[in-house]
Amino acid sequence: MLRLDFIPGTMCDERMWSGLTPLLGDGVDCRFVPLQAAHDRAAMRQTIAEHSAPAANLVAFSLGAYLALEHALAHPERVNSLVLIAASAKGLEADEIARRQRTMKVLASHAYAGMSAAQLREFVHPANMGDPAVVGVIQQMALDLGKELLLAQFAASMERADLLDRLSELHCPVLLVGSEGDQKVAAADLGAMQAHCPNSRLTMLDGCGHMIPLEAPQALAATIREFYLLT
Repeated sequence: MLRLDFIPGTMCDERMWSGLTPLLGDGVDCRFVPLQAAHDRAAMRQTIAEHSAPAANLVAFSLGAYLALEHALAHPERVNSLVLIAASAKGLEADEIARRQRTMKVLASHAYAGMSAAQLREFVHPANMGDPAVVGVIQQMALDLGKELLLAQFAASMERADLLDRLSELHCPVLLVGSEGDQKVAAADLGAMQAHCPNSRLTMLDGCGHMIPLEAPQALAATIREFYLLT
């Protein structure tokens, strides 16, 4: 049986994978890394190390995918394969850092009511904004995980090294999955990652935004099954 260790992104938990994992079949043992339990960068790294297999097949989303890359570069003997979804290996741009700092200041002094409709539109494709299996899950995760985790994850991920030039160090197979409709990760970033990573393949999906596992579970499942040659 193939074991896959799933790593969520910012303000996500195992519900991020709820539409995907049932589509992978009985031959897959799905495990979930509780990244939401870690509130600083060191704890995030430790959580991934403790909750992934000794020679892991990591399936990771957004912030989780960046952290999975860090894990694979630091411990190449512990990673058999990587599936990186809606992720960039680049560091944060100055304007994104400034935006997050402004958001943190507002959050620190105001009650948190989850994601607004305007914020959701930055993450979700317009075609999926009316789908409760997408938007409802995102909103509920945000409410359940809360303001303190959001502030902690923003702080922990603010200063991140640009890993693009290090991707050539990866010797395991790498699947990159993106979306042309993703407002958070540019298609050009994924193309650059593929160019720097000799063992990678890139799949771009249609009709979804940043939240690919929730928005396009069937297409993502088919892509993962093909990558791992699952019948």
